[in-house]
Amino acid sequence: MKVLVTGGAGYIGSHTIKSLKNEGIDTLTFDNLSTGHKWALLGEKLFVGDLADIEAINKAIVYFKPDAVIHFAASIQVGESVVNPLLYYSNNVKNTINLLNAMIKNNVNKIVFSSSAAVYGIPKDNNPVKETCQTLPINPYGQTKLMIEKILSDMAFANQIEYIALRYFNAAGADKDAQIGQAYKFATHLITRALKTAKGKFEKLEIYGTDYPTPDGTCIRDYIHVDDLAFAHLLSLKALFNNTKNEAFNVGYSNGYSVKEVINKVKEVTKIDFKVVEAKRRQGDPAYLVASNDKIKELLKWEPKYNNLEYIIQTAWEWEKKLSYYGA
Repeated sequence: MKVLVTGGAGYIGSHTIKSLKNEGIDTLTFDNLSTGHKWALLGEKLFVGDLADIEAINKAIVYFKPDAVIHFAASIQVGESVVNPLLYYSNNVKNTINLLNAMIKNNVNKIVFSSSAAVYGIPKDNNPVKETCQTLPINPYGQTKLMIEKILSDMAFANQIEYIALRYFNAAGADKDAQIGQAYKFATHLITRALKTAKGKFEKLEIYGTDYPTPDGTCIRDYIHVDDLAFAHLLSLKALFNNTKNEAFNVGYSNGYSVKEVINKVKEVTKIDFKVVEAKRRQGDPAYLVASNDKIKELLKWEPKYNNLEYIIQTAWEWEKKLSYYGA
């Protein structure tokens, strides 16, 4: 099998490519390297290009002749999307349309799409969140992900595309061999920021709100190890060739940890007591957001291997220490 991977030089993309390689699947990454890194591909093939360049994506597909596409490439900062929504509608939605047009033109009709739990917005009930819950994004980033899902659904109805959309919860951790991991210079993820604070990159770590209706007053989230997330992409790809198609799946563990629990575990793993301060709530943060993973377990037979907060943080810490050698 041959798979074109957009944004494969990024955090989740690079882990997925390693997973595909271990299965003997041939990949070509299409990436503009604006936030990704060539070294993260571990020697796998790279076509440097931007999805805004219709000629470039068409050229890559004609050259590689993929059987399917995994689509990661996107702008992903929620705060930035609020300040600059047109960037997000252009880079995420318009550029996905460019990709889909190139696929149709070249008779490639299978795609695994990197979506997000941001499509749910702030669930008022039904936590853990099921795929049948109402989708009401509260920021442009979430809107773009939901819009792309709707485009895929419409194209599936027209028999042009077969797709699986994976709605990620909080990807965390790193490759167990510490070959790859998160190296995003604008990292806002709690675990990553806590680890960078532990190694002295930040003076302090802020907790945004301690008065939520949770046991310790801080937000609870579902953290999933990136290798389990990569495995979900592999299973989704295989499912598209075995008549499971045109579905959206949550990818999470169905259990969550509070901000304070995560910080305490980071201090325990690193053995560093870094400075933590309380700050005001951020607008739009749900108190509790945890995935229901019943559907992906039933239909794709996905069984996570790394549902352990200590393991997630330990692998991320080993990678974070390695990043120091590159000045990151």
